[in-house]
Amino acid sequence: MRILLLTGKGGVGKTTLAAATAARVAAAGGKVLVVSTDPAHSLADALGTELGAEPAEVRLDGSRAVLHAAEVQTRALVDGTWRELREHLRTMLQGAGVDEVDAEELTVLPGVEDLLALSEVHRLASSGLWDTVLVDCGPTAETLRLLALPESLAGYLERLFPAHRRAVRGLLAGIAGSDQVQRWDAVADGLGRLAERLSALKDMLADPGTSVRLVLTPESVVAAETRRTLTALALQQIRVDGLIANRVVPDPGSARGAAAQWLRTRRREQEDVLDSLRSATDLPLRVVEHRAAEPVGAEALQELGAELYGEADPLENLPAAPAMRVTGGGRTLEAEYDLRIALPLHPAAELDLARIGDELAITVDGRRRLVALPAVLRRCVVTGAVAGDDGLTVRFRPDPEQWMR
Repeated sequence: MRILLLTGKGGVGKTTLAAATAARVAAAGGKVLVVSTDPAHSLADALGTELGAEPAEVRLDGSRAVLHAAEVQTRALVDGTWRELREHLRTMLQGAGVDEVDAEELTVLPGVEDLLALSEVHRLASSGLWDTVLVDCGPTAETLRLLALPESLAGYLERLFPAHRRAVRGLLAGIAGSDQVQRWDAVADGLGRLAERLSALKDMLADPGTSVRLVLTPESVVAAETRRTLTALALQQIRVDGLIANRVVPDPGSARGAAAQWLRTRRREQEDVLDSLRSATDLPLRVVEHRAAEPVGAEALQELGAELYGEADPLENLPAAPAMRVTGGGRTLEAEYDLRIALPLHPAAELDLARIGDELAITVDGRRRLVALPAVLRRCVVTGAVAGDDGLTVRFRPDPEQWMR
């Protein structure tokens, strides 16, 4: 299964390019679904057809090829799926002595709409009906929150009600059979299913077949956000397979006149922005020129897809690189270790590191992630860190007190 998520700053054309990519894959014979999780749905507008929550067939002009498309309706998911899970959480909190009003407020989890939208993508991808699922995500800020939710909520759930406690409650329910224990058993069952769902979403995002493709326009403000997004996605260990620069003004060539001069100047400015991106990352960068007519409908999207990818594979993915690597070693207290973390940092990145037990807390531009330390480093102390364009290196040395235990 290939899952490709397209996102970018609002207004850069990610929906149109997601639809064009889907059209290109379908024209080559692929079984493809393009689905929008953007609350401000415009996928139906790009395809020139009506769409709903369930996938609908969209036939490509001049061929027998078809693609399927859908727009996730998060409000309906909240009213349906989340209601049961929220009731389980409320029962659990009240059973733990939390006031009823406080329990009500605690179960209103921010971002639950994003979580359910991602769950719907997982449900559709798991159906086996398509080889490829293309996701038209919301703007980058919403997408970063969306992709971080499965891990953050799984950690929240485990700290609030650990798996071993849920298992014990289920065992007690089978033995005792009391109403109170049976109620807790129902709670444990509901939370267990929530934990399984979160685990499935984490696995989907970590799968080698899942990647993000960033869409941008060649403007300095947009490029700066793109560099920050690359760092944020690397922090979440989400693979990015490329960039698409949209709406690059055509090259006027040797034409003369005020209009040609304006195009020439604007093109130079855009090329400078693109060159800065190329120097900041090794990711492939595709370019789409600004079109005179808005690409709406299957035929226009096929043409755009052909321009975008040419003879290349639209689903080409980069090989997985290790997120962390430990080097160094030794058998004495003078041993030194380097923990290499693949975390490209933009020039203005604000980085903070903290050791919390067996985890390393990495905060970049206000976004924090806890990274579990490899076993060999858990009895070591941090002695320094070096940050560069290509990653972060944290240095460790054995802690004498712990090493001798």
